[in-house]
Amino acid sequence: MLYYFKLKDIFALFIVLQVIKRNIRGVHLMLDLNEIRKQIDEIDKQIVSLYEERMQLCTDVANYKIETGKKILDTSREESKLKAIEAMVKDETNKHGVNELFTQIMAMSRKMQYRLMELNGLTLRQPCEIIDKIDKNHCKVVYQGVPGAYAYIAMKRFFGENVNYIQVDSWREVMESVKNGEAEFAVIPIENSTTGTVAKVYDLLQEYNNYIIAETYVKVEHALLGLPETDMNNITRVYSHPQGLLQCEKYLESHKDWQQIGQPNTAGSAKKILEDMNPTHVAIASKEAAQCYGLKVLAKNINDEDDNTTRFVIITNKRIFVKGAKKMSICFETNDEAGTLYNLMSHIIYNGLNMTKIESRPIEGRAWEFRFFVDFMGNIDDLAVKNALRGIEEEANSIKLLGNY
Repeated sequence: MLYYFKLKDIFALFIVLQVIKRNIRGVHLMLDLNEIRKQIDEIDKQIVSLYEERMQLCTDVANYKIETGKKILDTSREESKLKAIEAMVKDETNKHGVNELFTQIMAMSRKMQYRLMELNGLTLRQPCEIIDKIDKNHCKVVYQGVPGAYAYIAMKRFFGENVNYIQVDSWREVMESVKNGEAEFAVIPIENSTTGTVAKVYDLLQEYNNYIIAETYVKVEHALLGLPETDMNNITRVYSHPQGLLQCEKYLESHKDWQQIGQPNTAGSAKKILEDMNPTHVAIASKEAAQCYGLKVLAKNINDEDDNTTRFVIITNKRIFVKGAKKMSICFETNDEAGTLYNLMSHIIYNGLNMTKIESRPIEGRAWEFRFFVDFMGNIDDLAVKNALRGIEEEANSIKLLGNY
């Protein structure tokens, strides 16, 4: 038994010695790590100092370009500079990192130079008129659809019950009416919280020289509408806009025997029920549409999402913006190359602006090429916004201001 305890003690001592050994090694490693970190700190100080020195020289370059009218972005110069820098790298594994580092340094240099251009009044911005408010009482408004449509509801809520309006059959006719001056303003849907963006409207905003001046939101509360004598047990067909049908997918799942037929808009579907006078046909539309066409509400709030909301934009053909506007909408095109989209978005980040939305749309007639639509917070007179727009305009293939609202 005595021999057993001696072996046990020896084993315990061995364990203690191993722990001490590891702790001593850990202390040495910690000392080495602290020393390494001190050296990194010293290098970082040098990098900061050299960066500031480089940016001062870039300021001198910017002043020269301002005096001579030279463009800020010199792509061939940057490409040759990056190749020369890569040739200096000794460790092959560092080449990509060094390339990325200096790409960012040169990008920050350009952004600083764009800011100086704006500060010196050399803006690329087209002239615009800033107004105090929209005159809602002395204007004509156009919307697509028929009375009771959600665009009709949005128009009434934004411009008032007594608004002077005209109605057309398509979104293109809406844009044409504003372009030709038949109406001062238009109300058009651009996005739904459930089904996403209205892609065709984005395309039309790019195509026409109309501008967004305001936005308004309408909560979508779909109802099932029928004739006064309609019996739920005898329904065979349901009409609505394709998005209306999609937004009520769960409800319609319980009525799989109903034939679903898409229509240009929801309120038009309600109007069709009245015109056809077929008690076996129903429509998905707003409760307002039921009032407009004397229909019975067979079921309320049948859309899948309770917070389903559609965003509408108010557009005009004049380059005018309301004082204090807080949101910018732009679209631009860029080359299909690695990093180009990031470089353009970096102008928004660099200037401290909050991007709230980005969408891409294929460019017609150019396979696999895309146009980007971006929303970010800011006013057209803010220096940060001017800088961001200046940078994107200089470096994108094209840019268009869609509105400030």
